[in-house]
Amino acid sequence: MSLAVAFQMDPLESIDVEADSSYVLALEAQRRGHALYHYLPSALTLRDGRVQAHARPVAFSRDAERPFTYSGWTHLDLAALDVVMMRQDPPFDMAYITATHLLETVHPETLVVNDPVAVRNAPEKLFVTHFPELMPPTLITSDKAEIASFREQHRDIVLKPLFGNGGADIFRIQPGDENLNALVEMFTRVYREPIMVQPYMPEIRQGDKRIILVDGEPMGAVNRVPPAGDARANFHAGGYAERAPLSEHDRRVCEAVGPALVERGLVFAGIDLIGGYLTEINVTSPTGLQEVDRLEGVKLESAIWDAIERRVAARHPEPDA
Repeated sequence: MSLAVAFQMDPLESIDVEADSSYVLALEAQRRGHALYHYLPSALTLRDGRVQAHARPVAFSRDAERPFTYSGWTHLDLAALDVVMMRQDPPFDMAYITATHLLETVHPETLVVNDPVAVRNAPEKLFVTHFPELMPPTLITSDKAEIASFREQHRDIVLKPLFGNGGADIFRIQPGDENLNALVEMFTRVYREPIMVQPYMPEIRQGDKRIILVDGEPMGAVNRVPPAGDARANFHAGGYAERAPLSEHDRRVCEAVGPALVERGLVFAGIDLIGGYLTEINVTSPTGLQEVDRLEGVKLESAIWDAIERRVAARHPEPDA
């Protein structure tokens, strides 16, 4: 099976060949003989009912000095492609949401991974609230009095932007810290959305476990450990990777979440657990593939492409000989 595949991504010049999940997904697609294109989210155009993108054919390499090579510009009609990989990084803002609306017009005839409707309806920190029995105590609000009450109950708390990413703007407020009101004012000035508030979990010092699920099944995990002096374990915030075998509790969490992913057409997802609690379900541009690959000696990108190819084959069966 040879497919025409477009990666809707941020500029390739920003990729980290040692850590970027999109990079190994592209390498695996190329290894399978698929034709690859790259375009920026800002290149999407809807004209006369057709979604198009100003794109370039691209070839990838493991050469760290030259990890990709472009060919000349072309104008893609996305309806003529087999697969679009929606892999731009959040923030999950109106530009991101608009891109899901545009891609919705070509999916599922052109398979968009992940399903743009499901991505739009499953922002990380809100989708997880569908599983309250698996979560730590959680408050989502803009109300100062509610936040103060939650702090009075839990004392040591963490504030997060509802649609943030990469550990940005996450703050811990310890007992006696007088900055809570100022932080709430800052959040409401910078963000129009409510704030997510949770108790601080000391278990974060042992790591934030990212579990990769493909078609709802756990395929591997990595423990992201925060650097000294920081409560954030995100790789973007300086966290480092440790091997993390799946426990029976992890598998029970995946059994609870997996069917919801399959039902929504979310081929590739990453769930986060701290101290056994489910804290996020990442479906926009999940990361962690290279870390799990190195630590476990696997190729999760191969399992993802197997799942994608199964879907394309089911939608476009070959005629009988």
